Amino acid sequence: MRFWNTLTMAAAGALFLTAPQAQAAYPEKPITLIVAFGAGGGTDLLVRALAPFLEKELGEGARVEVVNKPGAGGEIGFAAIADAAPDGYTLGSINSPNVTAIPIERQARYSLDRLDPLYNLVDDPGAFAANTEGQFKTLADVVTFAKANPNTVTVGTTGIGSDDHLAMLVFQRQAGVTFTHVPFQGSSANEAALAGKKIMLSSVNIGEALQYKQKDPITVLGVMAEKRAENAPDAATFKEQGFAAQMSSLRGIAAPKGLPPEVRAKLVEALGKAANAPGFQAKAKELFQPLRLLPPEQYTAELTAATAALRELWASNPWLK
Repeated sequence: MRFWNTLTMAAAGALFLTAPQAQAAYPEKPITLIVAFGAGGGTDLLVRALAPFLEKELGEGARVEVVNKPGAGGEIGFAAIADAAPDGYTLGSINSPNVTAIPIERQARYSLDRLDPLYNLVDDPGAFAANTEGQFKTLADVVTFAKANPNTVTVGTTGIGSDDHLAMLVFQRQAGVTFTHVPFQGSSANEAALAGKKIMLSSVNIGEALQYKQKDPITVLGVMAEKRAENAPDAATFKEQGFAAQMSSLRGIAAPKGLPPEVRAKLVEALGKAANAPGFQAKAKELFQPLRLLPPEQYTAELTAATAALRELWASNPWLK
């Protein structure tokens, strides 16, 4: 009898010890949050601003470590997200149209259906910026010079297939001009080249242009939106200057497809609360990041529609030749 009592107590003790391990609350270890662009750019600063608020909302002593994996217009970072184990410990920022355009234009290392869009944060319109000490003060100046000097205007972007690159191509077609494309691995390098007069023009998101304008001699020539940006009311739209070009970048957080339902639900809830936190929203405003918060279903619908539009554009006017 004593043997059975001892055995029963030992079994119960073992169960008591192993149960917390089997049902350990997520997250048990640090979460890696990948940024597919270089340090110091708009996406990097946005994600680093979000991280502490996400840690707070996840609770359980959560830690979020931001890691930059730049290159190939975002492909290296996007592929790293898609290739990660779907356990909730690797997330990443995805930027459209980059994330949707790359698999259209080439055999990519990832596909969109291998990513799970969890929450969109920002909708940042494109813009053209010039060095204040340069010769361009308006879009008309750019067009006049470019028509007289084909392929002479050097335009920096964040890579082939990026929203900046596509915006440049759209404007070229509408204005009947040809530029020389200079791709960089991120907006920070792009803007540094403009500030240093290494390029004549920068195709960049308005939020990033305004951020760098604080310390660099940069003039915004126009914004690629239907109406003037709230964070740049003095900058005329392309439409106001006679060009219909519109382009914008969605920036949000995604995971590899296949997260456990309970982990996914916790992440979506935490991201929503973090994005709506007054402290984060104040920081986003400080960084000139125009917020557009979209939960998973709406975010996925936006990306699906953008993919269809880009496939149609590629069929008629491929941006890689």
